[in-house]
Amino acid sequence: MTRLAMTLSHESLFRTFKDWADYPRSTEISSSPPTNDPAHVIQVVKQVNFGPLESKRYFAVNGDECVEVEEKWLIENNFQKLNAFKNFKCDVHSRFFEVNVYQKYPVNKHHWRADVARPAGEIEL
Repeated sequence: MTRLAMTLSHESLFRTFKDWADYPRSTEISSSPPTNDPAHVIQVVKQVNFGPLESKRYFAVNGDECVEVEEKWLIENNFQKLNAFKNFKCDVHSRFFEVNVYQKYPVNKHHWRADVARPAGEIEL
């Protein structure tokens, strides 16, 4: 039996964030919002494995750089959570990490609904 490798559509975004985060650094929430209007934000949720939530942090991705932003900034700029995530577990520290992707004005073509502006007969699949 052949095993197929699955590549996520946002794999390069996860890789960019991981490469940026692997470099030893500390970050603080930016006092000024990103000026370049990023298309994606990465959410990192940290919790004790099978325990309480410790933190939720958000990073606006701009090329190879990331800027930490507040959740309020995501809401004000109409970012929505996509169905694109990765989970990581650290057995040494008994921590679980969930990494989610948020996108500005996401459109899921698979779930488009017919409406007055876009009748069902005009949707190309």
